Amino acid sequence: MRNFFIVYFFLVALTLTVFGFRGCKSSRTPIEIFPDMDRQARFNPQSQTSFFADGRTDRPPVPGTVPFVTAKQENFPHLAPDNRFREDSYVATGRVPDLSEFGDGIPVALTEVNMLRGQELYNIYCAICHGTTGNGLGVVADQRYGFATIVSLLQQRIIDQPDGEIFDTITHGRNTMYGYGSKIRVEDRWKVVMYVRALQRASAASVDDVPADRRGELGL
Repeated sequence: MRNFFIVYFFLVALTLTVFGFRGCKSSRTPIEIFPDMDRQARFNPQSQTSFFADGRTDRPPVPGTVPFVTAKQENFPHLAPDNRFREDSYVATGRVPDLSEFGDGIPVALTEVNMLRGQELYNIYCAICHGTTGNGLGVVADQRYGFATIVSLLQQRIIDQPDGEIFDTITHGRNTMYGYGSKIRVEDRWKVVMYVRALQRASAASVDDVPADRRGELGL
């Protein structure tokens, strides 16, 4: 019996030690087993340092690096790693060199292939909210889904925005819109901007804007 009480007391003490004080607050400095894990030397993203010769904390990929591409990314090339170090260039930010304001101009070639690519991505990611024509009447704009803040891309306020600002909105989102920077590659985002501009132009276009040799496709 004596051994039973010794074992019982030991188990109770062990239980209280392990679980009894969990959640209790204390004003004493916590014990740090590995303090270097809490306060380790690090760099802030895209900051400056004298440690490297080029003064940048962000490091470019090692020459010859091969990006890892998953089976899913092979089927959807726009999800594959970009593997290019562009830092604060206009093509990656949509802003002028000093980042003070948005720039204008689309830094990808205006070709039919790129326009079709922009249309494809717009229909995948944007049309559900903004509509296939950009009028803001996509599927989720229906009152049944409660999205009442979707804007029309054809309104003058959006038309007057610099190309870089539209690119930035696609990248980071705005208000209730989520960003697509993690889903659409940099150049492809510019192709979406290109297609948005085409929708805006088409919304105010007339038959006179269609080349004479293509009007037959309209049944004219």
